[in-house]
Amino acid sequence: MGTPAPLGLQGAYALGQRSNNDELRTRLLDVASKLLATTGPESLTVRRIAAEAGCSTTVIYTMFGSKEGLAEALYLEGFERFRRRLAAVPPRADPLEFLVALGPAYREAALADPGYYSLMFEQAIPGFVPSERARTLARAALNILDRVIADCIAAGYLIPTQPRKIADAVWAAAQGALSLERAGHLRDTKTYETVTTATITSFLVRRPDEPPSSR
Repeated sequence: MGTPAPLGLQGAYALGQRSNNDELRTRLLDVASKLLATTGPESLTVRRIAAEAGCSTTVIYTMFGSKEGLAEALYLEGFERFRRRLAAVPPRADPLEFLVALGPAYREAALADPGYYSLMFEQAIPGFVPSERARTLARAALNILDRVIADCIAAGYLIPTQPRKIADAVWAAAQGALSLERAGHLRDTKTYETVTTATITSFLVRRPDEPPSSR
């Protein structure tokens, strides 16, 4: 659906870069995201977004191609913001400590941009289906999890398996807790921390000198 996303995660933003309209592009996406979060998908008309952003509708069509293209750009922008949040976490010498440190950053990214989050994970725009390329780019934004998990496996912390398998399990646990928190069922971060930590722990390698109960 919509205009195909450019190749590469950074390439997903190439159109705005080529036209020297990065600032305008970001403003348009932020306006659309805010409208989505505050007034719902029915407010996402090209005319309304243009009026809120102080530009012409022609600019939006030129930059995104269509309303569907705008939705896909919002989807990709949301995942790019997640990527930047995770990339900003200072690396740790110990890969397991680094993996645990990524958890709070992921939660902060989810709660910081509710409009983007609702489109990324809650089908906030009825009928919008990201293209396969967009889905690939979106998952690539979380590749830092795969890399850190691979380091944990190499260091002997986690069981030998495909890093993506563990990353997807941690991702699923995080999303479940975040969905409940966003719906108002959880009042603090304890459940999020508990379920993500428990998921990581379930993949830990038991040291030979550890009793089974200590795992």
